[in-house]
This record gives sequence, C-alpha cells and structure tokens, in this order.
Amino acid sequence: MFDVRPSNIDYYRHRAAQFRAQVERRLDGSLTEEEFRPLRLMNGVYLQLHAYMLRIAIPYGTISPDQMRTLALLAQKWDKGYGHFTTRQNIQFNWPRLVDIPDMLDVLADAELHAIQTSGNTIRNVTTDAFAGAAADEIADPRPYAELLRMWSTDHGEFQFLPRKFKIAISAGEKDRAVIAAHDIGLRIVRNEAGEMGFQVWIGGGLGRTPLLGKVVRDFLPEEDLLPYVEAILMTYNLAGRRDNKYKARIKITVAERGLDVMRDEIEAEFTRRRAVFKGVDQRVLADLKRRYAAPDFRDAPVGDYDAQRAANPGFRAWTDTNLSAHRVQGYASATVTLKAPGVTPGDCTDAQMRLIADLAERYGHSDIRIAHDQNIVLPHVHKSDLHALYRELLAAGLATANAGRISDIIACPGMDYCTLATARSIPIAQEIADHFRARGLEDEIGQFNIRISGCINACGHHHLGHVGILGLDRAGVENYQITLGGDGYDIPAIGERAGAGFPAEEVVPAIDRLVDAYLELRETPEERFIDAYRRLGTGPFKAALYPETAHA
Repeated sequence: MFDVRPSNIDYYRHRAAQFRAQVERRLDGSLTEEEFRPLRLMNGVYLQLHAYMLRIAIPYGTISPDQMRTLALLAQKWDKGYGHFTTRQNIQFNWPRLVDIPDMLDVLADAELHAIQTSGNTIRNVTTDAFAGAAADEIADPRPYAELLRMWSTDHGEFQFLPRKFKIAISAGEKDRAVIAAHDIGLRIVRNEAGEMGFQVWIGGGLGRTPLLGKVVRDFLPEEDLLPYVEAILMTYNLAGRRDNKYKARIKITVAERGLDVMRDEIEAEFTRRRAVFKGVDQRVLADLKRRYAAPDFRDAPVGDYDAQRAANPGFRAWTDTNLSAHRVQGYASATVTLKAPGVTPGDCTDAQMRLIADLAERYGHSDIRIAHDQNIVLPHVHKSDLHALYRELLAAGLATANAGRISDIIACPGMDYCTLATARSIPIAQEIADHFRARGLEDEIGQFNIRISGCINACGHHHLGHVGILGLDRAGVENYQITLGGDGYDIPAIGERAGAGFPAEEVVPAIDRLVDAYLELRETPEERFIDAYRRLGTGPFKAALYPETAHA
C-alpha cells in the first residue's frame, strides 16, 4: 500500500544508524563478509576490485546546488577528490573506507540524499529525461510522477526481494530521452484522442546478456491509475518471475517465456484489485508534488549580446551549437556540461567541479541541476543573456568541451579498472577513441555519433544501444572487443547487431577509424547521421570497413 513518511531526513538518519551498527559488527568480526553482503547491498555498498564502493541515488537525476556541494564534500573528505556519475543518474564513490561509510550516509541524510535501493533485487533509482520541465517538446514535467514512484517504491514491503533488480524510466517528450524501451517498466506520457493525459506502458525491456526491447502492455493508462497499475505489474512479476536461475530472472525473460498476452491478462486482473485499495491517497500526494515542481520564475528579458558573442567567439559558437537544447520558454536554453574533456574518465567529476557547477546553477540556472543518463550534467534553465558568462566560467574550469552527442561524448562503464564483474577495460578505450578523433579534427564533420562501451556482458555502458557499441570480453586471458552496429535507445529503439569477430585492444581505434571513414564517404548529405546511413544501407558496407581482409577475400 502507498505510504507517505513524515520526514525523509528522519528516515534516512534511521537507516544510516542501522547500517552503522551493522558495519561495527562486520569490523569486530561478529558478521562474516557473506553475512554482511546482503546488508551492505541494501545500503548501496559494493565490494569492488580495490575497495568498497558507495552508490548514491540521485532520484530522477534532479539535484540542488546544496546537495551537489554535499557530494563534493564526500569526494573531498572520504574519497580521492572525485565521484563517478552513472547511466542510472546515480553517483558512485569508488574509494571510501568501510568504517567511514556510516558517516557519509549521515551527511547525505542531512541533505535528503541516500543510497537506499541503489542495489539489490528491488526497485532501483527511477530515472527520467534530464531536460524534464524544460524541453520544448514535452507534454508534461515527468518529475512529479517519478517522485511519486520513488516515494511509493522506497522500502515497499512487497518488493524488497524480487526475483531480480527492477528499473523504471519515464519519458514525456515527442522524442524519448529516457530510453524507456530498455527498462523493466517504461512509461511514456501521452494524450489520448480526448486530450486526456496518461501513460503508454511498456514492460520487459532490459540489456545485459540477453538484450530485449520492451513491449507495450497498455496503450493508454489514465494518470490517476499510475501507482495501482505499476504495483500490479510488480505483483505479477514477483509471483511469476523465475528464482531458479538469476540469468533468467528479469521480467524481460518472464514476458518472453509466458507471452505478453498472458502477462497483460494477469496484470489487468491484479490492477482491478489494487485500484480499489488506493482510494485517492496517491492523487492527493501527486497534486502536492505538481506544486512542488512548478516552473521557476522565468525572466522575460531580451537575450542581450548573445548573437554578437556567438559571432565574435568561435569557441562559444561551437559550444552553443553542440551543447544547447531547445527550451520551452522563449529566451532560454538548456546547457549540457559534458564530463568528457580530453583525457578524462567519462562521467568523473571532481569536488571542485561539483562546487563550481553548484555555484553556476545558483547564478545562472534557477538553482536547478540534472544528472543525465549519458554521464553528463545539465543546467536545464539558462537565459540566453547569461550563456556567454556561463561558458567562460566553464571554460576556465575545463568543463566547456563542445562535444555533446559527438563521437567523443562516449558512455563507458568503469570496466576492469574498478569492477569485480568486468572482463575488460572500458575507460582507456573510450579515452583513446576520443583523443584520436579530436586529433583528426573530425568531430564536427562526423556530427551525432553515439558510442557506448561496456566492460562485460552486464552492459552497464549500454553498448547494445550505441550507434556503435563496444563490448569488452576476456578471450583466454586477453582483452577482446566486439563491435555492434545500429543500436538506438531514442528515435527508433533497436538492439545493435554484432558485426563479427572481436578486436584486440590495440586494434579498436583503427577499426572505428575505418568505420567512420566509410560513413563519411557513403552518407548522402552532411546532415545524414551515421545511424541514418546505417538504416539506409544496412550492415554490409560498414562490416566491410571493419573487416577489410574478409571483404577482399
């Protein structure tokens, strides 16, 4: 049943105190590591290759300046001066000492942040569009619904021990920027023929070793039925999902094995029962959340010297061409701060950079910060008259890289540099590809080109959804990288197709180089993106570029 807690801070402090006692028992030997493991995972604590890792939830990617400063404090005081933003709009700290993690959770609690349900077989961090509340093509701000789902799912008594982890995403624009087809539940805000707002509901998406796209289980779900319907999906999955094999335990396998029609019938029957239980409590909470997420007081002011500054400053013009997105309010734009500068680890952000972004959000961005699933940061509401000043401060801090959506804006998991599950490195491959194409000076000519890299089949780098995906594997103790082509999580959802045999690490960059050269030669116009050329031409010419020896055999 839906539960509304009176104070998030009090509850987070309670959980932190509970975990402190568990850590003390682990450190004095009262708990073995095996006994401690489920307890730490309930609090977002992993044991990685070199140290414990703490994964902190940033619900639906929305964070305030003061909360960002709290993350900076954790990075400075208890880590190595940086954190790593993930594809789930979370942040991970890779180097804390176990004895310090309860103190970190206490500090997080005071900032209304936590690590609850960032691990385990439960409902993970609910994600949405980083441009929520700002995007020009948006039907409605999805964040009130995401927060409603977060409140409902946190420590929900029925769903703490699901067959496997469970992920929910919400999209609200004409273009899906939340990758709903790759989630256990995907929700798309839509309007029906009568103009009423509701949700198109997808189930059964997911990546990993068995990548599958979700299927539409409901074309239109009325707004007021959101929680009982989602609860009905979870209840159906909780009963029907497999627990005999963790590799077949996700809802995607349940849907594939039982069939969508069977699942739909059971969900609808459960929905009828659950709907009567809520009695409008969730709708009263939702109405309050909509007020909480009301738009800021946007300035009705001229854009000043924006156009002249673009004309006079090539660097600023390049940044505005790539890193700005259309805003629903005249005179505003959404600015993407890419964490993909030359030589850096994709998604890493230092404590100094976090503090600067917090300051800039207060000065120029209505105190609103978003973490995007592509491991970048978005300031969703910036008046165009402030963009040049914002750019100059970002430039001074090394954060003005003009590459959003370009070939160097690579999503990459931590790979074998950190992760116990990884079978190959991801970070060096991403850095080498980015450095190579910057050196060639081709980023602008190439245009939009999404590369995604995973260091193992768990696909934390979403390689299946990259226009070009790279999967690192171990072949007899040697790193080997498979390349997939044609994946997409946005325009037309598609799982990338494996091109052929893998490449050793030193041959990955030359292979991508040949692929890009073939694309530049084959595209019909400079505006035709790689993914569009791939859809038009098919795999053949690009596979020939990757494997020239085979093509000429």
